[in-house]
Amino acid sequence: MKFDSLVVHAGDRKRNGGVVASTTPIHLGTTYFYDSAATLDRVFGHEEEGYSYARYNNPTADALEELTTALDGGHGSLACASGMAAVQVAIQAALTDRAPRVVASQSIYGATVKLFDQILEPFGIETFYVDVCDGEAVEKAIATRKPGCVFLEAVSNPLLRVGDIGRIAELAHGVGAALVVDSTFATPMMIKPLALGANIVVHSATKYLAGHGDVLGGIVVSDEEHYETMRTISRVTGPVLGPFESYLTMRGIKTLALRFGRQCENACRLANQLASHPAVERVYYPADPAHPDAATIKRTFAPGLFGGMVSFEIKGADKPAVLAFMDRLKMVVPGTSLGDVHTLLLYPAMASHRDVSPKVRERMGIRDNLVRVSVGIESADDIIADLDQALRG
Repeated sequence: MKFDSLVVHAGDRKRNGGVVASTTPIHLGTTYFYDSAATLDRVFGHEEEGYSYARYNNPTADALEELTTALDGGHGSLACASGMAAVQVAIQAALTDRAPRVVASQSIYGATVKLFDQILEPFGIETFYVDVCDGEAVEKAIATRKPGCVFLEAVSNPLLRVGDIGRIAELAHGVGAALVVDSTFATPMMIKPLALGANIVVHSATKYLAGHGDVLGGIVVSDEEHYETMRTISRVTGPVLGPFESYLTMRGIKTLALRFGRQCENACRLANQLASHPAVERVYYPADPAHPDAATIKRTFAPGLFGGMVSFEIKGADKPAVLAFMDRLKMVVPGTSLGDVHTLLLYPAMASHRDVSPKVRERMGIRDNLVRVSVGIESADDIIADLDQALRG
């Protein structure tokens, strides 16, 4: 099936006795039993498929995982309680039986930086940051550090840079490292990192997958090599997504192709309008022919799709000026997330990269006049008009 059909059908309509529900039900039970204790024993021992305890697996979560596996073309998935829980499981799975060293993109979500520097470092896991869009720097870092894991975002947050996943995968595999890609901004509709050589893909399901601002969740999709390790980590530590959240995420994904397509169209229009706005200093959007990663984008992105995220710098603005601009918004929501059906505007220095020091933000290219827009499915005219009136004051 094509992507537009997979989002609607994959994972659904499992037979339960003689009854088949048209959509996957919410299974709330935490424990399971069988007519025979011997059957339960085999299920506990993974000798027979089935359910024993909700920390191990759940029918609703299983359906969602089957769906996300199909969309990303992986061997298997794990639905987690948040995007950051998914990132942590992915990193742990990648580093199992490998050197406790990570080469990571220097342009990533602030909480991911904290995970590496504050949570993993005390356990002896070293992280070395590099500009993943600088091919020579990446090659040197991987060859020199010989990491167990390489980590990057398919489209970086918030400057929308795009590294060459295929080339980075070759370099990582050359030293025995696993490549983990956070593809939240891209969705499997725009980029499929596993097909480009990645070993594990992560999504914050809170964002485009669920899509309506009512779910907190994460997805890890892995190749065959890392799948059992990922499931073992999950069975022991239990970072699993609940059945109700799994149901909502699955329901949200059914409209992903429609939503994301509209968001990409609206984002293109907005980026073009902002580029000539007198109050805007610079616009960041992957469709820009002058984008520094234009060649990689052309090879990597699905045709005609450039994402629903637009970042821009407000000319001459400091933090108080940016906050005043946000207060003038009437329809666009000044929120802390992305990927919802409604347009959201975030101030990285205040939210996504708040805990990153000003010096590091400067190194990352995140200036105090930068804002990030997650473009929704509203009328593009209304989005443009709201931002225009807020910029003009």
